[in-house]
Amino acid sequence: METKRIGIILNGVTGRMGTNQHLDRSICAMIKEGGVKVSDDLTLIPDPILTGRNEAKLATIANKYGEETIGQPLKYTTDVQGALNGDHGDYEVFFDSSGTLQRGKFIEMAAAAGKAIYCEKPTATNVDEALRIADLVESHGLKNGVVQDKLWLPAFRKIDKLKKNNFFGKILSVRGEFGYWVFTGVDEDRPAQRPSWNYRKEDGGGIMIDMFCHWQYVISNLFGSIDRLVAHGNTDIRERRDENKNLYPCSADDSAYTIFVLEDGTVCQFNSSWCVRVRRDDLLTLEINGTKGSAVAGLREVYIQSDENTPKPVWNPDVEQPIKFYEGWEKYEDEDDYDNAFKIQWHEFLSHVATDSPWKYTLREGAKGVQLAELGMKSWEEQKWINVNPL
Repeated sequence: METKRIGIILNGVTGRMGTNQHLDRSICAMIKEGGVKVSDDLTLIPDPILTGRNEAKLATIANKYGEETIGQPLKYTTDVQGALNGDHGDYEVFFDSSGTLQRGKFIEMAAAAGKAIYCEKPTATNVDEALRIADLVESHGLKNGVVQDKLWLPAFRKIDKLKKNNFFGKILSVRGEFGYWVFTGVDEDRPAQRPSWNYRKEDGGGIMIDMFCHWQYVISNLFGSIDRLVAHGNTDIRERRDENKNLYPCSADDSAYTIFVLEDGTVCQFNSSWCVRVRRDDLLTLEINGTKGSAVAGLREVYIQSDENTPKPVWNPDVEQPIKFYEGWEKYEDEDDYDNAFKIQWHEFLSHVATDSPWKYTLREGAKGVQLAELGMKSWEEQKWINVNPL
């Protein structure tokens, strides 16, 4: 078997998601495991270089994860163009997890340099820009992709198995509850656990542009194409404190309530909020109800109830409820070993780059998520149903 180095420029990985999921749990994890087996004849060894604006942050992260992974600091530079030009070595993949408003510029630079391009979502804050960068990269004939990590979560893969085995019968409805309480940062002992730009619309923030990109690929891959939607959003928390402990006004939506109707008539209702306290099994729960059975999923575990195990409740608010509803559900178990979702998609993308294996999670697919968010905002503004036309 041939073992081959693959150079990867990791841009903007000083943020929480970039450091934890992409650098630590994906790239570094693959290096520690001896590389990525992309075929019976080829294993790829990722060789990353970190790029970004803050040299001090880059140095700290490069030292920490380099020592843990290869016994010496990872390479890093603030010279993104130089990394693309080959001034720091040969790198064939460019990955971007910088701010959404900066993504188009970096993708333009990477396309001009002829790199395979992989990036975080959303790819833009409006569909015209998302399609522009997709067109640009395609015109250069470059392999490209966008992160759609939730498709590889253990629970969602189990849902897909249940659906393929016809456990649900005809699916009637899907209900998603997402969110948690993001601290405002006003109390010094409870700093915010998300960056302040998430709550400023002018900086690309907002829960619709963030989460509707996820809901688009989750719904379309698991349940079917979206035909129309109606949405309402709100800015529940009007003032927060930023990373420098300065108060700032919140201009972006931090909650959204949406009904998506699929082409086959299935109703998907999703509530998304950063201003809700959790009393459910996980930060995201998905309930699927069908004629033959139902399932409730978190991020990892799935509980199911078949038609024959469904209780027959009778409405009587004057007595204590005699049915213990949780007892009628059983944990869905299978034999698969589920790896980190981001790492799995990284593996598939690197396989696609090296061997031309099948790949459908392109920048054009990412544009569909941006379109859905834009239509959600339009529905909220105009207070009406909006059709989702194919791009």
